[in-house]
Amino acid sequence: MKSDNAKPYVQVIAELAAQEPERVAIYVEEQQLTIADLDRRSTRMAQAYRGLGVKYDDVVTLAMPNGIEVLVAILACWKVGALPNPISSSMPQAELIQLAERARPALIVADNASGLDYTCLPTDFEPGEDWPDEPLPDLPIVGGERALASGGSTGVPKLIIPSNRAELDAGSVLSLFQARDAAVVPGPLYHATPFTAVWQGILNGCTVVLMRRFDAEQFLQLIERHRVDRITLVPTMMLRIWNLPEDVRLRYDLSSLEMVISGGAPLPRWLMRAWIEWLGPDVMHEAYGPSERIGGTFISGHEWLQHPGSVGKPLPYCRIKILDKAYKECPPGEIGEIYFMPVSGPGSTYVYRGTESRRTEDGWESVGDMGYLDDEGYLYLADRRADMIVVNGRNIYPAEIEGAIEKYPTVRSCAVIGLPDEQSEQLIHAIVDCEPGSVDDQVLKSHLEALITPYKIPHRFEYVNRPLRNDAGKVRRSALREARLRAAQ
Repeated sequence: MKSDNAKPYVQVIAELAAQEPERVAIYVEEQQLTIADLDRRSTRMAQAYRGLGVKYDDVVTLAMPNGIEVLVAILACWKVGALPNPISSSMPQAELIQLAERARPALIVADNASGLDYTCLPTDFEPGEDWPDEPLPDLPIVGGERALASGGSTGVPKLIIPSNRAELDAGSVLSLFQARDAAVVPGPLYHATPFTAVWQGILNGCTVVLMRRFDAEQFLQLIERHRVDRITLVPTMMLRIWNLPEDVRLRYDLSSLEMVISGGAPLPRWLMRAWIEWLGPDVMHEAYGPSERIGGTFISGHEWLQHPGSVGKPLPYCRIKILDKAYKECPPGEIGEIYFMPVSGPGSTYVYRGTESRRTEDGWESVGDMGYLDDEGYLYLADRRADMIVVNGRNIYPAEIEGAIEKYPTVRSCAVIGLPDEQSEQLIHAIVDCEPGSVDDQVLKSHLEALITPYKIPHRFEYVNRPLRNDAGKVRRSALREARLRAAQ
């Protein structure tokens, strides 16, 4: 629920620029940008966008890598009331075309958009000094905050447009997780959590250090250098940090950290426990919430030790329940589909373009995640409904198996999918990213015997020497499955 003191983002930036014009707001490697320069450059860019016909409530698709340029572009969108739609700069043109058909952007900023029937700009476009940098006469325009493409776990990414406006609300639940002094943001801005972390940091007057790409040791260096107090990581990043040589991991002073939050994907229990032993239960937390903002949960390290594997209880603004296929409420401990509803009652927090939402007749909403509640109302995640594997009538969730495989020291990442066998049943197929020859089937099976029940151990292993997850820690299991089915034809 929005409080009465919400301010448009563009107004907040203008006020910060007037108060401390020379304060460095953003670091990207050796580059830095003051808050006043961010305000000026984004105004000039907004003038250019408006000159190209971009107007209120239009979508502007930004296929741009992490950097100062994409931050300028996003703020420029807000200054004309448009919806910034950041996407991966490496998205193939064929997929960009499919997404554009859903987003219907007024402008695409990308380096692979040549030939498309849309108004386009290259990612290095910079309006000349002759473009005015005075505020647009009708500011502040308060449009939507963003339009994000989903992770594409069930096919072509759909467009998610949250209903919240581009306003800073001091009473928002987000203020609980906001860095106080400095923030390092390691993830890509086309993912909801890094997007929020960057802008909440800038708008609250923090120093924001944006990484172009995640590097585990560099991340620790930046925490030490900038005395960062709060960070949010996805499990893939946490695994890479944990897999650093111990002398490297312990080399850096992380005493400034007050809160580390894991989110974006299920966190293996062993990894959360390892981080708690390293940094302490006061620091470690875990959160869960879809990009659609239909609801969320949160748990502290101390609570987690009492409820290992849980992602917590619902945040104050939402309610939660677990439903089976017949939309009947599941008893505690029984896995079903996770549904949320605002405490204020039915009313969607987003709209989709390209698909239909999952909503019960009485207004409960789901994004297809599976899980269960315990007797005390703590939520435990299973996996995506679309990724569930059925073997001999048993429901198997890939995330649990992936977490167990990734515990093996030489495994960098893993994706588990279901593939048909000769009897048209599903086999558990594990794709393992590791150095060639560093592990084999028998070693992994022996490793898994102590971690998961026998029927969950993969029937087949495939070894690759490339990342299986994107920079946001997401794995597109459907694409991996389809590629292997095509190869088998």
